[in-house]
Amino acid sequence: MNELYFGDCLDILKELQQKNSEPFIDLIYIDPPFNSKRNYNVLFESILTKDANAQKQAFADTWSNISYIDEKRELAVLDKNLYDFIQALDSIPSFGKSGVAYLTTMAIRVHYMHKLLKNTGSFYLHCDNTMSHYLKIICDIVFGYKNYRNEIIWKRTSAGKPIFRNLPRNADNIFWYSKSDNYMFNLVKDALTEVDMATFNLDDNDGRGPYNTQPIINPDDRPNLKYTYVDVNGKEWKSPTKGWRFNEDRMRDLERDGRLHFTKNSIREKYYLSERLVKGKQMSNIWTDIPIPSRSESLGYPTQKPEALLERIITASSNPGDLVADFFCGCGTTVSVAQKLDRKWLGVDISHLAIRLILKRIRDAHGETAYQKIRVFGFPKDIPSAKMLAEETQDGRYSFQEWAIEVLLGGVCNTKKSGDGGYDGYITFDMPEKKEFILIETKSGKVNINMTRAFVNTINSLSASMGFFVCFAENVTKGMELEFKQAGYFREDLFGARYPKVQLVTIEDLMHGIRPSYPESLRSTFKSAERKISTKEQKGLFDI
Repeated sequence: MNELYFGDCLDILKELQQKNSEPFIDLIYIDPPFNSKRNYNVLFESILTKDANAQKQAFADTWSNISYIDEKRELAVLDKNLYDFIQALDSIPSFGKSGVAYLTTMAIRVHYMHKLLKNTGSFYLHCDNTMSHYLKIICDIVFGYKNYRNEIIWKRTSAGKPIFRNLPRNADNIFWYSKSDNYMFNLVKDALTEVDMATFNLDDNDGRGPYNTQPIINPDDRPNLKYTYVDVNGKEWKSPTKGWRFNEDRMRDLERDGRLHFTKNSIREKYYLSERLVKGKQMSNIWTDIPIPSRSESLGYPTQKPEALLERIITASSNPGDLVADFFCGCGTTVSVAQKLDRKWLGVDISHLAIRLILKRIRDAHGETAYQKIRVFGFPKDIPSAKMLAEETQDGRYSFQEWAIEVLLGGVCNTKKSGDGGYDGYITFDMPEKKEFILIETKSGKVNINMTRAFVNTINSLSASMGFFVCFAENVTKGMELEFKQAGYFREDLFGARYPKVQLVTIEDLMHGIRPSYPESLRSTFKSAERKISTKEQKGLFDI
């Protein structure tokens, strides 16, 4: 099960709950927009300036512009405690509707994620300090505060941007919750430093070498572990307030093995330097050893998280073969790491661009076999559903444009929806002497000769290299074909192959994998991901 869904994750979550009678996800990690009043952009090659980057605002933090009233009403039925919390914030005029809208959208989605998580599963919510305190309350309500496991502080950079009269903000918060007390966890370890080794300063000369000690007091109230322990010398040790960390039989075994350290007022457990050098030490919840993605790892997505961060989380809270889900999967770091670590995965994103970027990332990083096994949901599967997208959905014409340009053609939409200058999108490619661009025009309904002539004029006026005119096959006429044929070819002098300057491209051909012809081998719009080797792959004799 490696599945990628295009759409609002709330709709996908409801659909998944309806289709699955039992919870089925082992680990959920989400990195939603932070409501930080900034845009989350992907960098593409600009057609407006030579050899420059333009920001395509496809991943926008738009919580303040959405309608949240219906979702808040739905919360009143689903979880009254969540509703009361959101309603209380909404009643405070100074809090602001943007914050309430953001927290409402997050609350209802976290509610449904909890429903899909197995009883042994874990949930990680990645955020910054903008809304972290409110998000934690939401998670406490949904998961129960007793199932709060930890807060991980990830130090992104060694130094943040200087701030006037403040401290740099260079860390994120990651809240970790479980579905129950019976959660799966693999110990996260780190190597011992010289400072760590210096703490092993006790020695009983028992042949095991230096050791240190730690308390054996239970952090949670455990009535069944409250007992008076009697050591081999007959001395009685009263139970700590919340109980011992071990039962009486385990305590007795530790004492026989010489692993209990008795002070005047307490019993502590010994742990030896020789053993810790082999096993490593348990990692703390403050992670300072994982930097932001390197230049080689970066795909140009500003909020991209490093693969090392997801490797640690996925390794800690899942096993090979488990299902890992990310319902705000962006550029796909979670699903790519899950693929590498031999986990099954499920990803959801509301952006066409994100889905396309993830598909390319899986193919580049993990190969054609992994790519072919992905099931994609949410895009039209046939011509009738494509026409439905074009004709019947709200703002269908623009949704159709995005699907045709960004998914089928691998281009970038023109961000201007009206007065767009005569084109709906573009594709860039590099030539030895300069960057070239191809304009794209899409038509979801009937077309006429005037439209085709206007498109040819736009191509010429903007000095575009080529143009693709996209429509349904039933709307193609002989006059259109002749008009485009008369436009000639792109750089006939340079290539052995002929590339028509203006090409008629039908939706039918694109859905059957037939693409227009242009010299695309020199550069693709998205940056390629590095090739990864999964834990199942073995290097052969001729592997590079």
